[in-house]
Amino acid sequence: MTDPHRQPERIRVLIAEDQTLIREGLSTLLGQQNDDFEIVGGAADGEQAIEFARRYRPDVILMDLQMPRVDGVTATQRILREFPGTSIVVLTTFETNDLIFEAVSAGARAYLLKDARIDEIATTIRTVAKGQSALSPGVAARILEEFKRLRPRHAPVSASVRDDLTARENEILKLIIEGKSNGEIGAQLHLAEGTIKNYVSTILEKCGAKNRTELAIKTIT
Repeated sequence: MTDPHRQPERIRVLIAEDQTLIREGLSTLLGQQNDDFEIVGGAADGEQAIEFARRYRPDVILMDLQMPRVDGVTATQRILREFPGTSIVVLTTFETNDLIFEAVSAGARAYLLKDARIDEIATTIRTVAKGQSALSPGVAARILEEFKRLRPRHAPVSASVRDDLTARENEILKLIIEGKSNGEIGAQLHLAEGTIKNYVSTILEKCGAKNRTELAIKTIT
């Protein structure tokens, strides 16, 4: 039986940002968001982010890309090798295709610019903490375009993965590739969001993909 007086578990967040003002500002603002975040630490560079990830085992890391000693992409790769269950949100001033592609290829679940509103950052943290990706359709589209550009012309494309999916799963896959959320897919197909979530989990498993972005890359034509 659920204890009605039990406090819900808070999301443990590590902030990796070399600018002290931004790091401390994010910590303060996130700490004021509905009391559902626990800021476990603030890392001033990528090496410290790796050290703090080992020490504090955060659920989510806000990761700057341009940091001394070890950059954010390398830190993301190293942390996820040790702690694949950690969700990483890239927070940066840059919005170039190369950086977006590198960060998401390294395993980041979301990509936000530093001028994002605090409520947008908070919502993204909550989303990735549930194991979901939070890439906007625009960012997802740019990642796919970069993948097409980098892929050798002679490389085989794994389009055959669709053969293992049902008609409904292929329909949902198409909407995932378009960057639609579970709620948007459910509304379009007149299905409950929970039903769509179950379909997405099945599709990911069948296609051997860890997240929506990897799924889109695996099934791109």
